[in-house]
Amino acid sequence: MDQQQQQLNEYSADQIQVLEGLEAVRRRPGMYIGSTSARGLHHLVYEVVDNSIDEALAGYCSRIEVIIHKDNSVTVEDDGRGIPVGIQSKVGKPAVEVVLTMLHAGGKFGGGGYKVSGGLHGVGVSVVNALSSELEVEIKLDGNLYYQKYSRGIPVTELKIIGKSKSTGTKITFKPDEEIFEELVFSLETISQRMRELAYLNKGIKIILRDERKETENEQVFQYEGGIQDFVKHLNRNKQVLHAKPIYLSGEKEYVSVEIAMQYNDSYSETMLSYANNIHTTEGGTHEVGFKTALTRIINDYGRTHNILKNNDPNLIGEDIREGATIVISVKVPEPQFEGQTKTKLGNSEVRGIVDSIFSEALSTYLEENPSVAKKIIEKGVTASRAREAARKARELTRRKSALETMSLPGKLADCSEKDPSLCELYLVEGDSAGGSAKQGRDRRFQAILPLRGKILNVEKARMDKILANEEIRAMITALGCGIGEDFDISKARYHKIVIMTDADVDGSHIRTLLMTFFYRHMRELIEAGYLYVAQPPLYRARKGKHDSYLYSDEELEQLLKRIGYDNVNIQRYKGLGEMNPEQLWETTMDPDTRTMLQVTLEDALEADATFSMLMGDRVEPRKDFIQENARYVRNLDI
Repeated sequence: MDQQQQQLNEYSADQIQVLEGLEAVRRRPGMYIGSTSARGLHHLVYEVVDNSIDEALAGYCSRIEVIIHKDNSVTVEDDGRGIPVGIQSKVGKPAVEVVLTMLHAGGKFGGGGYKVSGGLHGVGVSVVNALSSELEVEIKLDGNLYYQKYSRGIPVTELKIIGKSKSTGTKITFKPDEEIFEELVFSLETISQRMRELAYLNKGIKIILRDERKETENEQVFQYEGGIQDFVKHLNRNKQVLHAKPIYLSGEKEYVSVEIAMQYNDSYSETMLSYANNIHTTEGGTHEVGFKTALTRIINDYGRTHNILKNNDPNLIGEDIREGATIVISVKVPEPQFEGQTKTKLGNSEVRGIVDSIFSEALSTYLEENPSVAKKIIEKGVTASRAREAARKARELTRRKSALETMSLPGKLADCSEKDPSLCELYLVEGDSAGGSAKQGRDRRFQAILPLRGKILNVEKARMDKILANEEIRAMITALGCGIGEDFDISKARYHKIVIMTDADVDGSHIRTLLMTFFYRHMRELIEAGYLYVAQPPLYRARKGKHDSYLYSDEELEQLLKRIGYDNVNIQRYKGLGEMNPEQLWETTMDPDTRTMLQVTLEDALEADATFSMLMGDRVEPRKDFIQENARYVRNLDI
């Protein structure tokens, strides 16, 4: 056994390295967990789970259990080696106490405890301890069961033996501190999405999630022997795939392990998820660059060699080749360098070449062994290339028109006088009659109105050239001012509030979904920046005497009637925005002092992607299942 391997197998008290104390964490929690809102709260769970996952990466843990208790405290238990309990020589305290009370203390800083690890720069579990009103740790190690309790990062008890144990592992139970967090209620859905993701990225590991707050105990088990291949199948579950089995390629070089799974579908959008040491690298990095470079080169080489790409055909660019591809890249790097505080971009320069080399060799072999799949990929790329060229010409035409016309804004846009985009609002309004009311009722200083005639194109089923040919979409692009596709520039957006305002009926819901699909697929940065909103017009007006009340749901109407009585009440059900006069529309839906608007956010881009594919794609079965499952939740349905 070489010296490095021996170091990795040993995990003792002296391998816990001390870098600094915990004082700043409670004063500035946002620096360590991002925020003190729901996002930061859930981050606590991920930090503790990451420690268990690191044990799994090191080959010592196969089972992780996460329990959300009735009081919103959380337990994470694993069957790993157990945090060392011996005295750490530099500070004269048990190693577990060092790990739980000192920032940047752990087995991940070159002491040989871990070959590969995730976690937030090793600050994880000590930060969780500092931000918890109570934390209890139980460790099974050396035949004993050890226990210690903390409060807000300070030990309340000494580390003591409270029993015997034949197995090993660590169990941490913590209760987030109400002095720190704005909300203390964990979302089962949010945690389960991350647990599922971790189970996909670490094939074979079993993650059990239990929620004791439910009357009937809710238990989910995540375990995927296929790893990221199963992940790709999950992502493509609502799409028509071009080849039944995902392409799966893996390898290891210079202690960097690389796994790539990809599968093509008949859509026009690409889904690429990349991970480094289980951390979702949303901004990409060197592993993505290596993959993209290799994919483009190998596909073009194969196309030329096998005469699928003819002499007069130009080389396919990466964007063409990746159209309709669902890709998951997972690398495990011994010394990861993440750019930025939030670890969203991998910076290790050596990883680019390693991924390129491993993927190139494996993909070349795969294509030679699977010529029918290779041909489908290249033919889809050629079609995408032709459509991209048509879209480029359409964009150029749009630009030329804009340059020639003195008034480049669409004629039906009623613009506002304010020029500061951060103060401006654009209402996308269904129909001319509602558009008329909105134009009359608005505040002309900062509210602009763009009426849309009928239903816009379903962009889920169309390439860019078709999208740019649609008059309503062109009017929107021009009004927004930030361009589309390769021309998109969010800094040129003319409005920082874009409000979808449609009728509260089936057609209105459909138009709203079409618009949201357009923004999600082609201007997602607007959603990520928090610019997209959905107006909430009232469903009812109830008049008793001279007093009017506007109600936004059947429940609100029922509560009002119980309060004011059912007699002599005139109830008007608004079928559409056009039924409201300008004053009513302003008062209920457009006045910043009284209106209710929903901001569109991207809490989970993967689920959003799957939902749009299911609702707007070609496959009928998933949509039918969704409607049957969710029909009971519909409050208002107009036939």
